[in-house]
Parts: sequence; C-alpha cells; structure tokens
Amino acid sequence: MIHLKQGDMFAQVGSVIASLMFVWAMFKQYFPYELRDRLEKYTQKAFTFVYPYIQITFHEFIGERLMRSEAYSAIETYLSSSSSMQAKRLKAEVVKNNQSLVLSMDDHEEVADEYKGVKLWWASGKNVFKSQTLSFYQITDEKRYYKLRFHKRHRDLIIGPYLNHVLKEGRALKVKNRQRKLYTNNGSYWSHVVFEHPATFKTLALEPEKKKEIIDDLITFSQAEEFYSRIGRAWKRGYLLYGPPGTGKSTMVAAMANLLNYDIYDLELTAVKDNTELRKLLIETSSKAIVVIEDIDCSLDLTGQRSKKKEEEKQGDDKEQKPKSPKEERDGKNSQVTLSGLLNFIDGLWSACGGERLIVFTTNFVEKLDPALIRKGRMDKHIELSYCSFEAFKVLADNYLRLESHHLFDKISALLKEAKMTPADVAEHLMPKTVPGNAEACLESLIEALETAKEEAKLKAEEAAREKESSSAKEEAKEADNKDPISEKEQ
Repeated sequence: MIHLKQGDMFAQVGSVIASLMFVWAMFKQYFPYELRDRLEKYTQKAFTFVYPYIQITFHEFIGERLMRSEAYSAIETYLSSSSSMQAKRLKAEVVKNNQSLVLSMDDHEEVADEYKGVKLWWASGKNVFKSQTLSFYQITDEKRYYKLRFHKRHRDLIIGPYLNHVLKEGRALKVKNRQRKLYTNNGSYWSHVVFEHPATFKTLALEPEKKKEIIDDLITFSQAEEFYSRIGRAWKRGYLLYGPPGTGKSTMVAAMANLLNYDIYDLELTAVKDNTELRKLLIETSSKAIVVIEDIDCSLDLTGQRSKKKEEEKQGDDKEQKPKSPKEERDGKNSQVTLSGLLNFIDGLWSACGGERLIVFTTNFVEKLDPALIRKGRMDKHIELSYCSFEAFKVLADNYLRLESHHLFDKISALLKEAKMTPADVAEHLMPKTVPGNAEACLESLIEALETAKEEAKLKAEEAAREKESSSAKEEAKEADNKDPISEKEQ
C-alpha cells in the first residue's frame, strides 16, 4: 500500500513537471521577447530576494584583449589542495621541469572551504561557444570560471579578508610551484633558460656563523614587505660579494636564489646600449628576483670615471690624444651606460617598480669600485668571500668525500692557516679521480698542494723583503748623492 502511494506521488510530481515544461515552452514560443525578458528579470529578482546566498563569479579571461586573470590563476592554485582532497574528478599539471605534479578540480566540480568558522563553496565551470568551421573541424571557444557561494550574512568577511587571503595564499603557492628561470639580456630584451643550479647554503663552503648571518638577513628581507612600506623605502636590498677568484661568489648567488625561490636576472652591462635600455630592462624584471651584475669592475669603465675625468682635465687640452681603435669606437657606441645611470638603476625612482628584489654585485677587486656605487643604501650588505678556512674545508670534505673527520684533518687545519688556497682549488683536489674514490689519496693530494703553496708564499715573501731592502738602499744612496754637492760647497 505504501509503495503504491509513493508511486502515485512520483507520478503526480512528474506530471506537474511535464506540465510546467510544456507551459514554459509555449510561453517562450508565443509571448513577445520583451515580455519574456521582463518576466524573467522580475522572477530572478523575486528569487534572489528570498534566496539567502551570494554568488561571485571569477572568469579566466578578462578585458578586451582577453588577458588571463591573475585572480583566476591565484584561486586555481589556492584550491589545488582542497580539490585534491574533496573533488572526484581532477585535472593534473606537471611543473618544475616534469618533477612535480599539481592537481586541480575538473570542470563542473564543487569543493567546500572554511574561513574563521564560516563555510563556503567553490564551483568550477565553463561556457562553450561554437565559432567558425575550418575544413572538417568545428572550432569551439571555451571560457572557464570559478563561482564562490556563501551566506549573505557573511558578506563583509568573505568579500574583504577571505578573498585577500585566497589571493595571497594562491600567489605564494604559485611562486613555490613555478619553474624558476635564469634570464640574460640581449640588448634591451631578456631571454631565459630553466634555472637548475643545485647550490644551497648547506653545501656552500663557508663558515657556519657567516652562513647563519646571511640566511637570517635574506629571510628577514623576504618577510619585510610591511616594514619597507612603513619606512617609505622600495622593497629591495643590495649585496656586494667580493673576494679573490674561485671563492664562490657565483655559487653564493645560486644558493640565495634556491633559498628564497627567486628567479635570477644575469645583467650583462656591455650588451646594454644606454641608460634608457638599462631602465627598460629593470622595468621588465619580475618581483621575487635577483638582479646580478658579475665582475662589476670589468663590466664597463664605470669604476673610475670621475677620477679619470679629473686626470684628463689636469693633463690639458693641448696634449695630442691617441686615436681609438675600431674595436674601442664600436664598444663606445654599443654601450653608453654611465655611472649615474647605473646608480639610478640601483636606487633611483625607477628602482621602486616592482618589489621583493635583490641586486647583487660581484667583484674580485673591491678597491677599484667607485665609493658612490657601493655605499650603504645601495649595496646594503658587504660580504667578503676569502680563502678557504678549515670550517669551509670540512663542508667540502663532507660534500665530496662524505667525511666528517679523519686523522689528516689536523695537518690540513695547520696548513690552511699558513697557505692561501681558494675553495675552488681545494675542491679540485678533493674530487675523486676514480669511482669509488680513495678519500685518503684525495686528502694527501690536498696536503701536498698546500705544502707547495706554503713554500711558494714563503719564497714570495723573501723576494718581496729583498726588493724592499734593495729599494731602501737605493733611496739612501740617492739621498747621499744629493747631500754631497752641498757639503763640498760648504767646505
């Protein structure tokens, strides 16, 4: 009896639905368009008046040029974690050079989210539009979107703090998941390759205290957006890395990029035509990036321009100048970047375009650089990378030989205090010559090289002392010769 009643009820509901569909079809066919449009409008208003939920749509493409919406991209990334746990149909995307998989919900799926105790729902969808037919293929245009639905009493919380939270978290996840790039400039244009340098601060041959100081400084900078805004400074920081060749300046830049997940822009100044091109390159760099100029003392003749001009003024205009070679004339035409242009690049008005940017200079000869180029405020932190210490050697021994201690370490420690050898040279001796390598043979090779370097340094010191004594003797003899005529005249 109950089953019959339920069957009658379903039959009645079906009949009502069929009747409504028939009436709606007749209405659409015979009623004027204006009347139908107005009726739909008022019906929708009446429905939204009693419907307690608010809906916000975020389209994938916006504007006349159909640029991809940053908000849509951030929401897609933000929902990737929720959708992988809730949605039944997912889309997969490979990132980071085919090494990482990111999941997002497929079209017409819905997932729930919660923010400060308030529940809300995200749904994905797409509109498909038929366009022109080419040959045997029908081209369709798909426009995807996300819809956010929440109760109207939470309007202020969702439209303000929640959406800001979604966009911020989505952008942060996107940066973390992205494939980082190494850029270089060809004139005023950047080109890039995938950045895959394996250097980290853990493998960097440096004293632990110095490592910690640099790491803390970098992390503090990356989290200081509000601080820089409050004090009225552009969110950027300058690093000067200096020391002899082979001390790990380029490796330090790679370790910085890997620590902060930044892109690297390797700026070649000699390829930049003038200050205008330099400014254009700066504008095109992204946030979360390191702009590095390696060997700044060799990039262009910027280091001594002002002193050079003063010397030329003292020499006078009457002195005949040596004609320039074709190569010098060509280089002069190709690059007219001035010291003033470079200074404006570092901390001028245009340097505030974008944010979270490190500017790094490397040099082998810090004394050659113009003081205005490396003063505090431009190069905020000066880091000296010197010859290999025993602490740095232990890092290299662990990296190359997997050794934390050895009976030859004491002898190496004593030699490193007396002989100067760069980390690059030390690493070359620790490189195993066979697989698997003989660790003790590598350490003995290093000891032999350190003893040779010690003897060479001793000989150079003795030779320098002899030259100093010889020059002192010559000066004394010259002074004596200058005094002899005077003494004869007095006699």
